[in-house]
Amino acid sequence: MGKYTREDILRLIREEDIQFIRMQFTDIFGQLKNVAITASQIGRALDGEIMMDGSSIEGFVRVEESDQYLRPDLDTFAVLPWRPQYGKVARLICDVYNPDGTPFVGDPRSVLKRALRQAEDMGFTFNAGPELEFFLFQTDEDGRPTTRTSDEAGYFDLGPLDHGESTRREICLCLEEMGFEIEASHHEVAAGQHEIDFKYTGALRSADNIMTFKLAVKTLAQKNGLHATFMPKPVANAAGSGMHVNMSLFRDGENAFYDPADPRQLSPLAYQFIAGLLDHVPGFCALTNPLVNSYKRLVPGYEAPCCVAWSTGNRSALIRIPTPRGRGTRVELRSPDPSCNPYLTFAACLTAGLDGIRRGLTPPPEITENLYEMSPAALAAQGVPLLPDSLEAALNALEADGTVTAALGPHVAAQYLTGKRREWEEYRSQVSQWELEKYLVTY
Repeated sequence: MGKYTREDILRLIREEDIQFIRMQFTDIFGQLKNVAITASQIGRALDGEIMMDGSSIEGFVRVEESDQYLRPDLDTFAVLPWRPQYGKVARLICDVYNPDGTPFVGDPRSVLKRALRQAEDMGFTFNAGPELEFFLFQTDEDGRPTTRTSDEAGYFDLGPLDHGESTRREICLCLEEMGFEIEASHHEVAAGQHEIDFKYTGALRSADNIMTFKLAVKTLAQKNGLHATFMPKPVANAAGSGMHVNMSLFRDGENAFYDPADPRQLSPLAYQFIAGLLDHVPGFCALTNPLVNSYKRLVPGYEAPCCVAWSTGNRSALIRIPTPRGRGTRVELRSPDPSCNPYLTFAACLTAGLDGIRRGLTPPPEITENLYEMSPAALAAQGVPLLPDSLEAALNALEADGTVTAALGPHVAAQYLTGKRREWEEYRSQVSQWELEKYLVTY
């Protein structure tokens, strides 16, 4: 992905024999949507004249106010390399606008743009680098996904133990063809689990990249007869999938988190940003960990954080400061999972960190011990709170956090809480197989 003008795109469509263009956007729950047009309609598309029915998208608008327009971000133009070489397919990521020409307040991309403007007003640019984990599972004879894997590999293993290695390699090559800079890809801890990391960039482009990444992984897995899932915890008694988010603020071209004079080489701004994240993490947990299933991952012993604590090296902490300093100084938030909406997640994290800077907050002392092995009494003695333990608790914390809900805006906050509470109630009223096996005979 690069800098494109209208003329560049029209020329590429002709030269590359592109027949279809997908006008992509994301709903508030992080699902990628698109309106497909033929190449003959590209002029109208570039003029922002492609209309869609917002009432059909969950959390958008009501039937009586349903007309909305897609305005493409020209710099997101890319050919989808897994589509046919004849009659190629390209995509443009779009912002959603109202008929009167104003940005739609329920568009997650516009939520992140608002947060980024706040950072700019304070003199900062916000960069994000995600590390996404996912599972590759076998499908049954009807092509339906299972949780079976013929994979016997572990952390950083390679073939022949890692049967998903060729699919992971194909994903990396396709993404590089689309302009991604892949920093690392490897097998993760659990059988069938993989991780691909791409280079940090501005938060808006990084969120766009996450949506493209998830589409690529699912599409190429299916092409190879596998099912890819970003579900946080698909297998009991195995590590779940996280999406660690590395964050940094730059000011005047320099990393604002770096201070060579500090013992940890962290600036006062870095400490304030960390304190803001810790202060608001219960409030944005429903965004970073948006599923009922997300809270099955956030339990001790499976490499996911459970406690609201920070450290320079301790991987059991919620926030870790990776080793690189200088331009590479960053804050790593380890709680998010890849089912989240990246636009809302980045907006909430940035808003929380900026709030810490505005208020001059100081983080608690860092925790160097293994938090997984500390008893509840030991955690309480050190004043270490726990993350919300269910989607219900996280939603209540979100509703109570005025800073995070203000970042979302009244429309997104209300629609998100309503939709996710409906999901919680649906889950709460189900009778699981575990309950039947545990209680049906005994009682």
